[in-house]
Order: sequence, then structure tokens, then C-alpha cells
Amino acid sequence: MSSNCWKEEGHDPFSAPHIYYGHSHTSGGGRQGRQRTYSQTHEYDGPPRNKFDHRPVRRASVDTFSHHRPRQFIINVQDTMDRLVSTEDTDGNYQITIEDGGPKVLSLGTANSGGYNRHDIRGTYALANLLQELTIAQDYGRRHIILDEARLTENPVARLHRLIKTSFWDGLTRRIDGSVIEIVTKDPKAERMPDPRPRIYVPKKAPEQLAYYQKVAKEYPDLNLDVVQLPEVIDAAFTKSINDRPGLLALAMEKCVDENGKEELRGWPFVVPGGRFNELYGWDSYMISLGLLQDGRAELAKSMVINFCFEIEHYGKILNANRSYYLSRSQPPFLTDMAIRVFNKIKHESNALDFLRTSILAAIKEYYTVWMAKPRYDPATGLSRYRPDGLGIPPETEPSHFDSTLRPYAEKHAMSIDEFIVAYNDGVVKEPALDEYFLHDRAVRESGHDTTYRLEGVCANLATIDLNSLLYKYETDIARLIHEYFGDRLVIPPEFSVPGIQELEKGAVATSASWDRRARRRKLLINKYLWNEPKGMYFDYDTVKKQQITYESATVFWAMWAGLASPHQASRLVKVALPKFEELGGLASGTECSRGPLGLDKPTRQWDYPYGWAPQQMLAWVGLERYGYHDDAKQLAYRWLFMITKAFVDYHGVVVEKYDVTRPTDPHRVDAEYGNQGLDFRGVAREGFGWVNASFQIGLTLLGSHAKRALGACIPPEAFFNATLADMELLMDEFGASPPVSPSNTDENPFNDGALLTPATAVLQDPFNKLNIVDVVTPAA
Repeated sequence: MSSNCWKEEGHDPFSAPHIYYGHSHTSGGGRQGRQRTYSQTHEYDGPPRNKFDHRPVRRASVDTFSHHRPRQFIINVQDTMDRLVSTEDTDGNYQITIEDGGPKVLSLGTANSGGYNRHDIRGTYALANLLQELTIAQDYGRRHIILDEARLTENPVARLHRLIKTSFWDGLTRRIDGSVIEIVTKDPKAERMPDPRPRIYVPKKAPEQLAYYQKVAKEYPDLNLDVVQLPEVIDAAFTKSINDRPGLLALAMEKCVDENGKEELRGWPFVVPGGRFNELYGWDSYMISLGLLQDGRAELAKSMVINFCFEIEHYGKILNANRSYYLSRSQPPFLTDMAIRVFNKIKHESNALDFLRTSILAAIKEYYTVWMAKPRYDPATGLSRYRPDGLGIPPETEPSHFDSTLRPYAEKHAMSIDEFIVAYNDGVVKEPALDEYFLHDRAVRESGHDTTYRLEGVCANLATIDLNSLLYKYETDIARLIHEYFGDRLVIPPEFSVPGIQELEKGAVATSASWDRRARRRKLLINKYLWNEPKGMYFDYDTVKKQQITYESATVFWAMWAGLASPHQASRLVKVALPKFEELGGLASGTECSRGPLGLDKPTRQWDYPYGWAPQQMLAWVGLERYGYHDDAKQLAYRWLFMITKAFVDYHGVVVEKYDVTRPTDPHRVDAEYGNQGLDFRGVAREGFGWVNASFQIGLTLLGSHAKRALGACIPPEAFFNATLADMELLMDEFGASPPVSPSNTDENPFNDGALLTPATAVLQDPFNKLNIVDVVTPAA
């Protein structure tokens, strides 16, 4: 439905909540100062109680719907919510889903009739939207509202796209400074620790921040804020020593002037994943940044890169997350691509090149000191592994998480589990087998894939295809950027220099040729150790057993995302690997065959079949697009977005961390070890989940107008894919799809800078080619 008629009157029924329900809802809006509420002289408090009790309201002559005056409802917020919940929310969770047993109909008074005439709101989706809108109206203190019907029947694709863009990103945005320190330092994982008071750790080389937070602690003694300065050298022993005093790690701050003209420090904002993950996370942030950039939030994505550069400068790595117990652990590295994408959006700014230089210098430091250094670098293969330092038992897990593992050791030493944990962590008890177990456990968590049978008990020994694809991308990105933007000569400044590493000595010069050689060497080593020609896939390599581990993982497509695969290898991946992972709702993280049967002694793992995750989808889409497999990318995107949209429609607007890509009805239900994030809300979902939000916004850019119409009608993938052109409109009518519209430039694909390639071709781009000329190579048969 077109909304031009509303816009002509200065009223947009799909405006953001702060506009729709905020001050502007009551105090004028249109170009003529027209009020947004029904009453022109006072807040509306219900329809006339009888025919003689008239109120000063503007009435329409008839109460019929038309596109020139779409239907609106007069609503008493609390009364309507009580009536809606009592009849429709039969399970009492303040969500209206297809599992509720209500009549699925509620009548509302229309605005044109002053509330006398009634119109039925029907169906799970519209009623769920009504409860969501009423909840938001209460947030803004509204007792009575005029509500547009269009807000209840909005196309679900348009609604979710709008919510992510105008509400969810803001709901997930955080910053660290004195204005919010009480909130951001809260950590549910720390509440069971001996000293759970609010605490912030400040880097040794950030004296201004130390003084700032000490001042905050002094000015607000009720906070009981503990401000701790970190030592200059942070190792595994130090990290373990503060496990009983967990705290937040300070992030980047900028100088600004407050409303009184006084200079102060303010934290650079960042977006958190959501749910129980309330910090700046590593690879989540890269995925989130893709959505932010797509939604015009380049400054927020830029701020997150600035925070990552701060982490590398002061903590030595991009952290798993900015909590003290993560000081020795990183996550999959995406900084170069993240910085490039931000730079492409801000290159018109005066300091854009400085931003790019700092980002690349930080990535170079991270490359050498984290991924190409002990213990992660394997000199025998020349490849890298997830293998973080660490001592003892990870403190951030649930109290009973390791009980089944620790119980035999506790019994062996005639101790309770709690007593054994203390003795083991303090080194009183030595158990080499347990040391090995936790080495791999920490590595799994650093990989971001916690947990999966692919990595269990072996992760720290594996040169994985995902990590080495990412490092290949670092090498090619850095080579290209040094050549294109820094005159083939990038000097290492003092703040990014590291004694003992020749390439990071103060004044050392990085050149594009040296980085290109590193990329070429890594590609040769990956082909030698990780590529399996007979099976047509990449596999992880066990650097201890010196053999491939043939566990099938969707991370094989990261090689295409990074541009690492040859045209022939890409063709093999599409023909052989893709069918193994493609399910109803997109790519599964692994195959059922590799996972094997489950049982009491082998429970489900969340990064295994049948679960799908947003990062695997997005990286595969980009990889397929990069090599010209556009139809495959679009098909996978439709599958993933269909699943998200179907759950959104049927289950009260839910958007969660991960999905079961094999379930046609309730894919958001995940029974793996950690359950799911994004389910715990009352009335309305306010955040979604970071990387799923991003995947929805990015996925839409891959779909044309027909696919978006089908998606809005929740047409199952197979039905949509198999429909002929002649049958397409019949299918759309059958599912109640919106009418066709003319294609617009909003359908463009952000991942293709030039002309689209035909399937079964690959893009081989010379990183030194300033003219951005693309050579198209057809894979061998």
C-alpha cells in the first residue's frame, strides 16, 4: 500500500517510535502544524459515553476505508492491552504466537466514527503487532493513542527492515564512560565471584582515562566503583590472577565539550550482539558493521573500528570481548575488511586516510604479535591456529558447566568439585590431561565456534580453513592498501612498534610486495595442507597428528569470501560442498554425516548440524557473488530470510541468535547447550540479535522485487524456486503477496562494484591494479 497520502498530510504511519509515540505525536507535525492526536484541544480519553456527550473532535462523514484516508483506531492503551492479553495470550508470556489458543480476533473502535464503529483485527501477526505497539506506547507514557491500521498489517519484510534500521541498532548501542558506568559494568557472569563489585580496568598507557574514572568513582561513591590500572605486560598468569575480581576493560574515548563548555572524555559507541552478550565482541562486531553500513550508520561502524584499534594498541589483540577474563583470548580476525568498508563510506571526510592508516597499522601489529607468533603460529606448516594462552578453568562459564569433566579428577583427589577447582587453578594439583582439555576449550572459544564436535578436544592443534582464509585476506588487503593509498611505503610509528619483531621495529617500512609474497605463500600452504581435491573441499589440518580432519564445515566457503580459492576450487565447492550444507533455511554449520548420531553421551552442539548462523550465511553469499555464482547466492539468501521472516511473523516478532535450518515451523527453537538468545522479552522485541539483524538487511540487497514480494508472503523456498514465470503471479495471489511494484535501485547488490559475472566464472583481481580491472576466468571442467 502506498503511503503517499499520509506523507502529503505530514504524517508517516511507519515513522520511528520516538516520532510516532513521542512528543511530536501530540504537539503538531505536518507542514501546517497539524496535530498527530485525534483531539485538537486535549488528550483524547475515550469515545463519548452516550449520544448526548459530545467531545471537541474532528469527525469524518463516513467510516469507510480508502487509500486517501486509510483506517485509524482510537485506543485506550491499558484497556486494550488487558483485553488483548486476556483473550489472545493464552500461555501468559506477553507474546501472541501461532501456539496461543485465542480466537485470533479483536475489535477496535475506528477514529472516523469517534470510536462507535468497530473493525476486527484478525490473525496472529496483526494481533502480535498490536501488542507490540501498545507496549511501545506505554514506554512513552501514552494512555490513549490513534493507531494506524497500516502499522498492524505492515508487510513483515518491510516491518522487520524498518525495526532493525530505526530501533534495533539503537537498542543495541552502548558506550563506556561515566554517564553509564553503573549499567555497563554489570556482569551476570561476575555475580557469583567473591568480589562482584563494579570494576573497570584501565590500560597502563591511558593515564587520562585512569584519572577520568578515578574522578567518576570519587564523585559517585555509592557506585562503589573499583578503578584498576593494568600492568604494561599482560600474560596468562596475570589474567588468571584477577579471575576472582572480574571487570570491564576500558575502550577508546574522545575529547568533547559538554553543554557547559567544559572539556571531558566520552566513550566511542559500539553495538553489542544482544541477549546476555552486552560487551564489544570480536567477530560479531564485523558482521554487525555490515548491517550498520547498509543502514547508513557509517559513523557507528567507524567507532567500532576505533575501539578495535584501541584494543590492539593497549591489550595486544582484538579481544573475544572487553571483559578481564578475555584478556588472553581473541576471535576470528576481520579488521582489514571492516576498515576498508568503513573507509569506502567516509572517504570524503578530511581524516579518512588517517583512519585507514591507523586501522591497517593496528591490523599489521595484530597479524605479527597474535596470529604469526607463538603459540598460535605453527612453524612446521607455516599456518596459524586458534591457540590462546591461558591457565586454569575459564571463569565466565556457568558454575556447573564443567562438572561432568571435573568430577573424575575431584574423586581421584578425594575432593569436592569446588575444592578441586581451587586446587587445580592454584597449581596445587597437576593434571596434564586436564591442561590439554582446557587448552582446546579456550581455543574453541577463540574460534567463535563454541561449541562443535569439529573442534572438540583438538581445536588448538588445528590449522583451520576459516582462520587461514581470514589471514590470507589480511595479507591481500594490506598489500593493496599500501600500494593504492600509501605510496607503497607504510612506516611503523612508535605506538604500533614492538621490540624483538623486525617488521614492527620503530621506523620499519611495510611494502605491498612483501605482503603480496606472504599471501602467495599462505595460498600455497593452504592448498598443500587443507585442500582435498578428491573430496572437492577444504579441511582443517591437525598439526600434531599431521593429517587432515575430514569434518565437513560450512567454513569452507570462507575461502571464496577471501578470494583464496582458484576458479577450479570454487567450482568444486559449489558443485560438491554446497549441496551438503544447503537446507530449508539456508546453510547448516556442518553436515549430519560428519556430526554423527546423537545420544545421552553425545548431546547436541550449537555450531553443528542442524543449526545455521548468520556469519556462515553472509560470508558464503559474498563468496558466491565474488566468483559469479549469483543464483546460488540469491537462493541461499532467500532461504535464510524466509526462515527469519516466518519466525518473525508466527512468533511475535522474534529475532534470535541462531536457527535450526531444518525446522519449517519454529526454527528459533534451539535445544543445544546454551539455548538461544533473543527470546527473553515481554510485549515487544527491542533489539533482535546483532548479526542476524545485519544478515537480514544484507540479504535483502541480494533479492529482486519478485523475491521480496514472495518473502513478505512467506512463500516457502521450494515453492518459489520451482514456480515458472507464468505461474508466479498465481503463486503470489495464493499466498496473498503484495502487488508488484516497479524495480528500483534499492535492489542493487553492494558486493559487486562492476558488471555482474555469469555463473561458473571467477573474479581474479590483481591487488596492484589501480584501474580496478577485472579478469574473468572460466573454471576448468
